[in-house]
Amino acid sequence: MSPSADSRDGAAAEADYDGGGAAAGNVAVVTVSSAVESRRSRSADTSSTGGGAIAANTAGGEADCLIVSPSSAALTESCCLLRKSTTMKQKLTGVRDAFQNRSLLVDLLAILFGIGAWIGVNSSFVQLPLLVANAPEGWNLPSYLVVITQLGNLGPLLYTALQRVRAFRDSYMIYAVLVIGTVGAICMAFLYERTAFVFGAERSVAMFVCVFALALVGCTSSVLFMPYMGRFRDVYLITYLIGEGLSGFLPSIVALIQGVGGNAECIPNNSTDPDAPDFISYTPPPRFGSLEYFVFVFVVLIVSTIAFTILDNHPRCRQEYAAVVINHGNDYTYETTPTVTVVTTPTSNPAEKPTTSTSTKHEQPKVLSNRNYTYLMVLLGVLCLFGNGFFPGIQSYSCLPYGNVAYHLTVTLSTMANPVACFMAVFLPHTSIRAITSISMLAGVFAAYAMATAFMSPAPPFMGMAIGEALVIISWTILIGLVSYVRLSITTVFRSQGGKSLVWVGAVTQIGSLCGSILSFTMVNFTNLFQQYYPC
Repeated sequence: MSPSADSRDGAAAEADYDGGGAAAGNVAVVTVSSAVESRRSRSADTSSTGGGAIAANTAGGEADCLIVSPSSAALTESCCLLRKSTTMKQKLTGVRDAFQNRSLLVDLLAILFGIGAWIGVNSSFVQLPLLVANAPEGWNLPSYLVVITQLGNLGPLLYTALQRVRAFRDSYMIYAVLVIGTVGAICMAFLYERTAFVFGAERSVAMFVCVFALALVGCTSSVLFMPYMGRFRDVYLITYLIGEGLSGFLPSIVALIQGVGGNAECIPNNSTDPDAPDFISYTPPPRFGSLEYFVFVFVVLIVSTIAFTILDNHPRCRQEYAAVVINHGNDYTYETTPTVTVVTTPTSNPAEKPTTSTSTKHEQPKVLSNRNYTYLMVLLGVLCLFGNGFFPGIQSYSCLPYGNVAYHLTVTLSTMANPVACFMAVFLPHTSIRAITSISMLAGVFAAYAMATAFMSPAPPFMGMAIGEALVIISWTILIGLVSYVRLSITTVFRSQGGKSLVWVGAVTQIGSLCGSILSFTMVNFTNLFQQYYPC
C-alpha cells in the first residue's frame, strides 16, 4: 500500500495484438513505472523475423512475447523459455537489489535509534523477577510499574501542546527525551532500592521516579520517533521497528545471562525470636546484580543518542528521505510518482519508423475506507489494552506460582518474542484485514489461558509439574509474539496513509495501554481476585 516506487515494482506490461499479422495500425501499449524504469534501465524491443514481428517487453523482469505471425510457431517455445530464464534471473537479482538499493549506514543507525525507544521500560520489567523479591510492594510491584509507565504519556501530551503553541524541529524533542532517559537509567542503577514512607507504608519511590523518566522516552517515541522515521523510505521504518524490538531482546539476553539464582527454598529459621516462623524462604543470588544490569542499559542509551545525532545530521542519511512534503514537525504527506505510458504504432512499410507518443499520469496511493480505518484503529487499541497494560500487571500472579525460574523465563522469552515477530513481519508480511483479524483471534486463545492461570493463583493448573511450567512459558511467549506481529502489521498498513496516521497509531497505542494499566492496577490492588503464593 506504500506509494513509493518499490511498492509499484513489477507493474504489468500490456499489449493489444490483432491476430491477423503485422498489419498497419497494430498498436502495442506498454505501461512502465518511471521510478522502476530509471533503476533497471529496461526498455521494450521490437524485431522482425521472416515477415513476422515479435514484440518483447522486459520491463520489471518480465519477457512478454507477442507472436505477430501465427506461422512462427517455432519461435513460441524459444520465447517462452527466454521468459522463464529472465524471470528466474530477475528473482535472483531482486534479492541483491534489496540490499543494494538501501544504505546500510541508515539501517544500522535506525536500529540503534530504535533500541533506545523502549529499552529503559523493557529492562525494568525484565528485572521484575529480582525486584519483586526485595521491593516492599512484592507481587503488586508490576501493577505499580505499569501505571507509572503510562504516566509517561505526559511526554506526548507536552509535545502536542508545544506543537500547537509553536512549530519546531522534532529532533530537538528527541534529543531532550533521550537525555532524560539516559539520566534515568544511571539513577536507576544506584537508587532502585531506596524506599520512603508514603501513604502509610514503605514505597519504592526512587524506583518509581526513575521508571517514569524511562517511560517518557518510550511513550513519546510512539508519537515522535516513529513519525520521524516515516520521513525516510519505507524500508527504513521496518528497520526502525526491528530496533524497537531489539530494545526488548537485548535486556532479555543480558537477563538470561544474569539468571535469578533458582527457585525459592524453605530453610530453617535460626532467629531467636520466639514469634518468628520455623522456616523462611531463601532464593539463591543471580550471577550479577541489578546495579550492573542498569549500567548496561545506561551505556546502550548513550549509544542510541549518538546514533540519532548522526542519523539526523549526516548528509548520507538525508539522501534516503522518501518523496515527502514536510510542512512542520511530523505533518508531512508523500508525493506520488508519475507513471509513463508509451504507445508505439508500427507501420506496414519497413522503411518507416514506428511513431511513439507518451502520456503521464499520477499513481495515487491506496486509501483505507473509513470503516476499515476505524476498525484497525479500534483493534490496535484493544491489543494494546491487553498486551501493554493489563497482562504485564497480572503476569506475576500467572507465573510465580510455578517458581522464579518459570517467571524469569516467561518475562525474558516473551520480551524476546517482539523482535522475532518484527523479523517475521519482514519476510512473511500480512497486511490484509482478514489475516490481521485471524491472527488476533489466535492470540485470544493464548490470552485466555494466561488470564486463567492468573485468576486461579495461588494454585493454577499443573502447579509443581514440568508441564505446567512449560505451558505457562509457551503461552505467554506466543501471546506477546502474536500481539507484536499484529501491531506491526497494522502500523505497516497505516504508514502509507501519511505522517498523521502514524501519529494516530501512536496515540491509540498509548490510550489503550493506559486503560489496560488502570484496569490491572485496580483489580490487583483493590480486589481479592489475585492471591499471592507463599512457598513456606
